[in-house]
Amino acid sequence: MRRGCPRIIFVENELDTLITALYVKIDDDELGLARLPGRPPVLSHSELICLAVMQAMLGYHCEARWLRHVRKNLRHLFPFVPLQPGYNKRLRPALPQVKRVIRVLGRDTDFWNDTVWVTGSTPVPCAMSRPAVLRSEAAGWAGYGYCASHSRFFWGLRLYLACTPAGLPVLWALASPGVLQAMLEVDAELVRERQGLLLITDKGFASRTLEASLSADGITLLRPSRKDEAARGGEPVLKKVRQLIESVNDTLKGQLDLEQHGGRTFSGIAVRVAQRVLALTAAVWFNFRTGQDIARSLIAYDH
Repeated sequence: MRRGCPRIIFVENELDTLITALYVKIDDDELGLARLPGRPPVLSHSELICLAVMQAMLGYHCEARWLRHVRKNLRHLFPFVPLQPGYNKRLRPALPQVKRVIRVLGRDTDFWNDTVWVTGSTPVPCAMSRPAVLRSEAAGWAGYGYCASHSRFFWGLRLYLACTPAGLPVLWALASPGVLQAMLEVDAELVRERQGLLLITDKGFASRTLEASLSADGITLLRPSRKDEAARGGEPVLKKVRQLIESVNDTLKGQLDLEQHGGRTFSGIAVRVAQRVLALTAAVWFNFRTGQDIARSLIAYDH
């Protein structure tokens, strides 16, 4: 620090610092990660979640390759590194803890109380061939769908995401089409906390039944008009606002490799998608806490 300058507390904006801050947050708050009876695990719950966040940030799709990298380069952060079967066995049942950490990190930012949510969905392919579809454990949960923005069909699920204008995920669900209303009903208390909530969606959510239900709950739905409808109010500003959710989806798919999740079972797919939502939430949380200009930027953490 130079002489004569005011005292400034400076936190370096890089991946090691983010992971250290995340570990302290999880460990101090005891985010539902209660110890089970018996011998404590060598790799703690906090370390497991931090390990999963780093894997998503650095773009390692293969768990075995990721753990080899950790053993060689990240022993200063993780003294004990499990083998791939042990890591996978611990990570899959950790979905409730991962979801709780996402919620707690979100609440620890000023973005959490925004009364404007931007909603959209993006494909999460789960199989690429007919034989894989027939033997997949996701059959009955996943299904065929069409992605209009990429003009392609896929077999899998859709990630429904409601985020604030700053890009902070507030609600998310992994399901077949038509779950927006159910997603809001599951977290009804969260909706009631925000009087005059404005929900911005695309034309894919056009439904009179949905609009009537949302209106009864005090939620205003703002979306573009379809070709067979008259022009709706607020349409001129929708294009720029809609770009926000597309940008968040692009971050999940381009930087966090959402479509290369590698899950094959129900629990495997769910936790790997949650792993990427957590990585995005952790970046927004840490950027907010360190006073960064762009809360959703992952550039400092993806290498």
